[in-house]
Amino acid sequence: MFEEIFKEDLDERRELCKDRLLELLKETEEEENKKEKANAKTEQGILPAEYRPYFHAQAKKLLQIFQYEELVSAGEFYQRSLSEIQAFFDELYAEILPENYKESFSNPAYMVRVFGKRFGRLLCYLAAKMNHTIFYAAEKNTIGLVMHAELFLEIYQLFTDFYEYTFKSCREALYSFEYDNAELFQYWSLMARFCPEKNFACDVISSYRAGDRRLLYRYGEYVTENERLVADFLDRSSEEMIEKMARNVVEGFLRGFHVMNVPLEAGETVQLRYPIGFERMMKKVRELLLKEGLSTSALRTGAYDRHGRKAGYFLTNGNLQYDYDHRNDLGLIADKNFYARKEEVSRTLFEHFKEQMQRFAGPLVVETFGERLPLPENKKEAILLDQRQQKLSRELLGKIAQAQEKVLPSDHYSFTIVAYPLPSIGMQFEEIFAETLRLNLLDNDQYRKVQQILIDALDEAREVHITGREGNHTDLTVRLWKLSDKEHETIFENCTADVNIPAGEVFTSPVLSGTNGVLHVTSVFLGSTEYKDLEFTFVDGKTASYRCANYATEEENQKLIKENLLKNHDQLPMGEFAIGTNTVAYTMGRRFGISDVLPILIAEKTGPHFAIGDTCYAHSEEHRVFNPNGKEIVARENECSALRREAPEKAYFNCHTDITIPYSELGEITAICEDGREIPLLVNGRFVLAGTEFLNDALKELG
Repeated sequence: MFEEIFKEDLDERRELCKDRLLELLKETEEEENKKEKANAKTEQGILPAEYRPYFHAQAKKLLQIFQYEELVSAGEFYQRSLSEIQAFFDELYAEILPENYKESFSNPAYMVRVFGKRFGRLLCYLAAKMNHTIFYAAEKNTIGLVMHAELFLEIYQLFTDFYEYTFKSCREALYSFEYDNAELFQYWSLMARFCPEKNFACDVISSYRAGDRRLLYRYGEYVTENERLVADFLDRSSEEMIEKMARNVVEGFLRGFHVMNVPLEAGETVQLRYPIGFERMMKKVRELLLKEGLSTSALRTGAYDRHGRKAGYFLTNGNLQYDYDHRNDLGLIADKNFYARKEEVSRTLFEHFKEQMQRFAGPLVVETFGERLPLPENKKEAILLDQRQQKLSRELLGKIAQAQEKVLPSDHYSFTIVAYPLPSIGMQFEEIFAETLRLNLLDNDQYRKVQQILIDALDEAREVHITGREGNHTDLTVRLWKLSDKEHETIFENCTADVNIPAGEVFTSPVLSGTNGVLHVTSVFLGSTEYKDLEFTFVDGKTASYRCANYATEEENQKLIKENLLKNHDQLPMGEFAIGTNTVAYTMGRRFGISDVLPILIAEKTGPHFAIGDTCYAHSEEHRVFNPNGKEIVARENECSALRREAPEKAYFNCHTDITIPYSELGEITAICEDGREIPLLVNGRFVLAGTEFLNDALKELG
């Protein structure tokens, strides 16, 4: 549809771009040979000397990418030897690899030092855009590649011909590029998400052959040792193990329809979200889904879902600092009209893809853990969103979520998530992998029964009191939903290994009014960042204050939390209170010394956890869900989400971040009943309620 407009004269445009890039190389080399001085800045038709290395390097890289795209399109590139392919990608990505990043044209600190704040940021933004064209080449998306090359040449011409007006003119060119093409970019994204026909990533998975590491480079990403080693490991693994891994996550996905009270017949397309290197497993996953009459789609990670999870296929981060430096690049150009355009485009295309979206069965997610990444530096030179842009961005996310909900209600599909370690976790990788698989296959029935005992006690309570120990100063009271029909209603969901693998938690949406106190954890990994001495104070269920000890100054720590955990909101409600019951997972983390890198998917099962942001039932409050014992879970909203009818912009925050207190830092969890009676559930990190004691067996390994 939208692509047809751009296909006219595409081959001619591609050749013109390549010719012009070659001319640019020649021009910059000739001018450099003439030793032109930087003081000839206003002379029309000559690129100022200080910018020649930048434009020369970007043009050279784009020509390499064109060469790559042509070889990929002709089916020739991946016929080369593995060493040739690796050498090509090493050269293509050289500028943004950590060892070269200090003086990279993609590093805002270097660019601002060399070109000043305005021009440095602008050209750094452009360099990152050109880096992204590698993916268009990999996907044989000639339109995307040509469009970006034409943008680069337009900016070059502005620098050459109208230097005195360059910043304004260039910013306008960048703005127009993003604004005018917003519909096409969103179109490509929705095609990859909801249309399984000729899906790029699924084609890569289908072409998996044992031992052929060239497959890993088909995505166009910079492949690290993690991807190579995990692919080697899975290739060496037995067919039985691969079958168990695949069947575990597929069966969890299918069980999710029953748990979420959604008819499986409503969906046809499963979106795969997976780590590069796991193609052998994902090929088996696709085979099992096909037997169930389900097709698959996948897209490259470029966004995150409301829980902060990667929303596509991904790989180990080769340079976290690069991603962090460019996380807010749109701040260079975004204004009210731009955000309005993004909203308009989303609404239009949701309607265009309505039929495909309504066949969506949900995401099947495989996550990884084991990376210990350094804390990224907060660079003053990096582009940031100002307060107005932050507000507009938050509002846009809310409006897009509402628009999607009208076409694709979140209570119409299922999902499931599972996680496995990466080789970077250490020398015991294979042993940890085997233990993680065992963890993911724990007996659902056993956990369902013991968790029901906890839920029965919690259904008697009006609130729960949680305290810390061993340096943890948590002292928090969580108010619970009041049941009107205890025979048929329940407050907590009994969560086993279906939508969230492994098994092991009971959770609810707290009542905000009356939820007060301090939540503290000495160390917790959220995303790829370790937060030290993280603390939130809640007043009537909302974050009244917060702190951590990551950086030397309070200002930096506040900024880290607000941007990454509060998602630039001034405050967030407590969207979830849960008690994790998976002591096997906790023990695994302690025994191998990997508790600090367990993903939230596993970590949330290793103690009580609290989510800031939306409830687990956001946008699905009207959808009735039931526990295995037949009781309806009625605590599906709070005072914020209750505003969804009259003020939807105030009801949702489009984020959900879980924070877990480990058993070792847990003092007590006590249910307090309406009559003042107290029911201890855990004391000094151990389960004490009759019928739940077996959960302590795994903890005995730790002494």
